[in-house]
Amino acid sequence: MLNINTPIVSVDWLQENLEAKNLIILDATIPKVGATNGTEEEKQQIKNAIFFDLKNVFLDVNGTYPNTIPSLKHFEEQAQKLGVSNDSCIIVYDDLGVYSSPRVWWLFHLYGFKNIAVLNGGLPAWKEAGYEVEPQEESKIKRGDFKAEYQENLLRVTKQVLEASNNKELILDARSKGRFDATESEPREDLRSGHIPNSKSLPYGILQSEGKMKSVTELQQLFSVINPEKEHMTFSCGSGITACILALGAEVSGYTNYSVYDGSWTEWGSRLELPVEK
Repeated sequence: MLNINTPIVSVDWLQENLEAKNLIILDATIPKVGATNGTEEEKQQIKNAIFFDLKNVFLDVNGTYPNTIPSLKHFEEQAQKLGVSNDSCIIVYDDLGVYSSPRVWWLFHLYGFKNIAVLNGGLPAWKEAGYEVEPQEESKIKRGDFKAEYQENLLRVTKQVLEASNNKELILDARSKGRFDATESEPREDLRSGHIPNSKSLPYGILQSEGKMKSVTELQQLFSVINPEKEHMTFSCGSGITACILALGAEVSGYTNYSVYDGSWTEWGSRLELPVEK
């Protein structure tokens, strides 16, 4: 059985382990916020990949804000439909390098599943290495027996983030510096500009180079400067997606004392009773 003890794996590692019986490959691609659609091309995937639908399935469809986490029962049932069992080994990737795949990695951790890693560089790195791709297709999947166990320490809600802000705890914002400083407009209409008071800017791109997460050493150096005392970190972004890139970088660096603010700026910026800094 295949087990992994690292949050990130290389395309070479995946190629070497493609035939593992308990391996499940998930394609977690979503459109990038603010991106414009280019020429439509036939969707491709890594061989035998299964689409993990972040935008329509693995969320609270009745949630007030985008990308709100699904309930434990809903996540468990939908993961089982993708063939996930407690002894599965999951590799998740996306078409943009490392963008939405960390959200899936974090969701599985939130619901107690640890044998999962993000494919560094995603589909672009896979194709660049010359490895096999195929047209996206649905396949018959044997239902898995995954049982979820909620890990509440990995999630923070607005009340907790407000308290952390008031206490000047470490809150890191993965949005661009321009959005953080309110010099760029928000991609979502009717949303205030600025940032959570006492939070700090850490654009997710700083953790990456050429579509991949930086090396372990580089990430460790980055976080040792940001958080030398290894205090608790709360990660925020626009709507809970790229905050998980910061969580992934922290985990790679050996930090486990962190949470993701699920509502992120979409919730904070739309709730007029909450304070905003610019």
